[in-house]
Amino acid sequence: MADQRIHTKFSAADIAAMEPMTKVGLLATVNDEGLPHLTLISSLRANAPGQMTWGQFTEGMSKGFIRANPRVGWLVMTLDKQLWRGKATFTHTANQGPEFESYNTTPMFRYNAYFGIHTVYYMDLVEHSGRQALPMGQVVLAAIGTMVARGIRTGSPPSAARTASPLNAWTRALLNKLGNLKFVSYVGGGGYPVVIPCIQAQAADAGHVLFSTGAFKEDLEAIPAGATVAVFGMSLDMEDVLLRGEFEGMRRAAGVRCGRVRVDWVYSPMPPKSQQIYPPLPLEPVTAF
Repeated sequence: MADQRIHTKFSAADIAAMEPMTKVGLLATVNDEGLPHLTLISSLRANAPGQMTWGQFTEGMSKGFIRANPRVGWLVMTLDKQLWRGKATFTHTANQGPEFESYNTTPMFRYNAYFGIHTVYYMDLVEHSGRQALPMGQVVLAAIGTMVARGIRTGSPPSAARTASPLNAWTRALLNKLGNLKFVSYVGGGGYPVVIPCIQAQAADAGHVLFSTGAFKEDLEAIPAGATVAVFGMSLDMEDVLLRGEFEGMRRAAGVRCGRVRVDWVYSPMPPKSQQIYPPLPLEPVTAF
């Protein structure tokens, strides 16, 4: 959140802006190995000046991670491209009460015949960046810079000894479509994850993600070389993928200053079954019917 004044409370305008369910909400948690994990949670919102909530209607790894380690990072982006980013601390859950009723009376859940919010998670706000407009001009130029840079060979291809490459054709296509959204996260000071918009990120090859520093430069430059980072990519059709790997630092390619991530883990968060897709999981015989 470089060059942003730090806030420790939400204003009434902040709370109202984050109220709609049709937005991008990202929750960054820390897994059991101390590595960053990003989850799309559209119900994430400011509930009071010092509190955030979100509702659970599906199972997933982030729910276990947040119970084991309450320190989280978060990002909210509204449909008019306004951003808030910050840190929070998980405190408790509830299966009833005003927030539970509020979530389940929204059109998204009230008229859904298959699922509703069954648990509300509460978090105490630590700090946030304040409202920030997504700098579209910088994002477009950064995306073009990344395209130019990835036209230059930026590293060794994935080892031929591997049985599969981390980034398959579908994942590369999702990352390289300029209209899709991408975000990166790493575990920062105090053990709180940091979430950074990185819409310019693209697949450099079948094993690396590349991004120019033309947008959110100070935030991206602050990522320590050698840190493990998570990269979350999503389309507006709600297709998404989560990657993780080592941040190899900044370098210039075709005159463009870029960061590069060597991907070693890929996870599909999409229904009907969320699961790890790289490294490939071994096939196991079905023994119970």
